[in-house]
Amino acid sequence: METVDSVKFDASKHVEQTKTQYQRRFGVIAGYLPKDITHIGKWLSDLVEVSYKEKETAGVTYTMAPSILEMKAMLAKNKELERQVNKMIQEGLVIHKKYEPDVRYAIKSLDDLFVAMNYILNHAPKFQPEVSHSAFPMSGLFVYMMATPSGWIVFKNQAFNDALRKILQAWCDFLDSPETLSVVTTQPDGWLSPASVIANNLDEFVTEETKIKDPKHWGFKSFNDYFHRQIILLCRPLDGPNNDAVIVSANDGTIYRVARNVKLSDNFETKSQNYSLKNMLEGSPYTEVFKGGDVLQTFLSGHDYHRWRAPITGKVVEARVINGYMFSELPVEGWDPTAGTYSQGYEANVNTRGLIIIKHEDPKIGLVAVMPIGITEISSINMEVKVGDYVKKGEELGTFSYGGSSLCLVFQKGAIKQFTVVNPNPDINSDNGPYVRVRAQVAIANTSPKIKTHLTN
Repeated sequence: METVDSVKFDASKHVEQTKTQYQRRFGVIAGYLPKDITHIGKWLSDLVEVSYKEKETAGVTYTMAPSILEMKAMLAKNKELERQVNKMIQEGLVIHKKYEPDVRYAIKSLDDLFVAMNYILNHAPKFQPEVSHSAFPMSGLFVYMMATPSGWIVFKNQAFNDALRKILQAWCDFLDSPETLSVVTTQPDGWLSPASVIANNLDEFVTEETKIKDPKHWGFKSFNDYFHRQIILLCRPLDGPNNDAVIVSANDGTIYRVARNVKLSDNFETKSQNYSLKNMLEGSPYTEVFKGGDVLQTFLSGHDYHRWRAPITGKVVEARVINGYMFSELPVEGWDPTAGTYSQGYEANVNTRGLIIIKHEDPKIGLVAVMPIGITEISSINMEVKVGDYVKKGEELGTFSYGGSSLCLVFQKGAIKQFTVVNPNPDINSDNGPYVRVRAQVAIANTSPKIKTHLTN
């Protein structure tokens, strides 16, 4: 097992890498993190300050969430892991101080980390357009730690991931509660404010009738209810409703990659971040069927539609959640201030993800896998279908709780005649792919003679 002492940490090297890499990071492009890297340090300092002030104000009545206490107890029993986490914190602090030399508040110890997480667990994010990453505080909390040598070890540790998953679930449960409606208002810092309506395209989600009926919260029941809000379907028309050859996007998003002839097993921990079907489909009895097939991966920004829909019509033959990493990133990418979202090809192989496999009646199309992928705090996969269900193209399959992430469509070899979206060049920019809307055409499939193949949109 690689220990923290076996890795040398060159802070200056990591910091220098950010100057050339930061602007092309997924998190910046998707709106999870600020365009100016210096804003991260100030935001984190403010978070630590307000979390400790809350603790001081509470005094003897201050309590920590059970999930955080559970992580604390787990680390106390696992001294090697506790030592690695402490060193990860110190390595992250070096980077923080590089960008904010006179920092007053920072994550300097495990206690600081626990207090900050406890604060996050009890507060729904406010709408702050000038601080884009305020809506993703867990990413901001861990951003300096994730791409350190110790961070690469800690965030791949099963015990740490299991404990962190419980903390994220506790936060997700809180974001499901009516209490969080305090930030879902038309106030300037509310998610229904005029600025948010523009930034998040809310006119595509909420009708004027709904606004009049519930002027305070526009029909939303919680922060999560707002975040995985339902689209007005007239804003997302279905392409090729009577044409099986038309494959549609399962989500709103930007094209990250189109990969052809994907291998059953490949090295995904390299700069190219290859897809490895055995890892992606972990334990699926249908894995071999996809050998030599194709993968289309898209990423969702914070303001995108957060539900996913069927790309084809057919029967659901597999539906499950695969628990995996949440904050792990690819070491070869270097220091990633976006909290790991630049490694999303790698994350398709290892992160917490859903797996829904749909079988089309035409054997030339065959099986299509829909794989929603959690990134950082956005790791709650909510499925709305089960094995045996019959779904029509464009029908809903499930949602991400709290935000957007990444999604892969996996096709059998020979199923796709032509992708109708451009494959971006990852060596230029990670945001140069086309934007696609859910239920819009992304590919033309090969079909049997009995299936209509003329394109009618």
